[in-house]
Amino acid sequence: MNANIYRHEFRFRLKSVIIWSLALTFLIVFFFSMFPVFADQAALMNEFLARYPQELRAAFGMDNMDLSTVLGFYSFIFMFVQLCLAIQASNYGFGLVSIEESELTADFLLSKPVSRAQVLTSKLLAALTSLTITNLVVWVSSFAAILLFREGREYDMPTLLLLMLSIVIFQLFFLSVGLVISLLVKRVRSVTPYALGLGFGMYVLSAFSGVFGEVALELVTPFKHLDAPYIVKHVAYNTPLVLLNVAVTIIALAVSYWLYTRRDIPAVS
Repeated sequence: MNANIYRHEFRFRLKSVIIWSLALTFLIVFFFSMFPVFADQAALMNEFLARYPQELRAAFGMDNMDLSTVLGFYSFIFMFVQLCLAIQASNYGFGLVSIEESELTADFLLSKPVSRAQVLTSKLLAALTSLTITNLVVWVSSFAAILLFREGREYDMPTLLLLMLSIVIFQLFFLSVGLVISLLVKRVRSVTPYALGLGFGMYVLSAFSGVFGEVALELVTPFKHLDAPYIVKHVAYNTPLVLLNVAVTIIALAVSYWLYTRRDIPAVS
């Protein structure tokens, strides 16, 4: 790792980290503040949801959750938190090497006495640090929101910790897949459309999986690998799908190193 590259990359993303962290804090606290109302009207809420088609409830994962419980309601919010985390991690993955290439500054960086492997490792560690800060903010916001608005209702702490720990696996998947796609594409001119496409695309696949029950779709999307209602219901991960998720992440990172060390970097003419 090169400390100078690491510091530069981290400072470059610091503003983005702050914005994402504040947005996620607002999302978690604002929506969980509604929990007491839902809990007090549990029977009415369940009757209301029962009127919707089963396919629609399955698309949003609401067929396996009880919104009258602390973790049932939190798992509903957590799915939208996952979507935000997916877009953030995808954004960092796509921009890790493509921004310098599009701005034609990559050749200047690679002219320094550092190997390409060191450059990519420094960039990855900076991105991971940024994602970890956001991760910690989600932890603090979640515990604070539950503490403030659960109104004495009990919940299972180990289950909540499983949900929180799943964030790391989830972020790494989108970071690594975004990185490898950016290296497979000749040039990424704008990171945002790719990041939104990957994040929302995987979320839509998850919704279709819920509607049609297609196992093949469950194999593709990390929203099903780390499904919040499943974790709350079973107090465990879906081990085969999580292992698949980790395997894809490792392969994507390995392929990314291989591609980057052999990549033809555009130079200023």
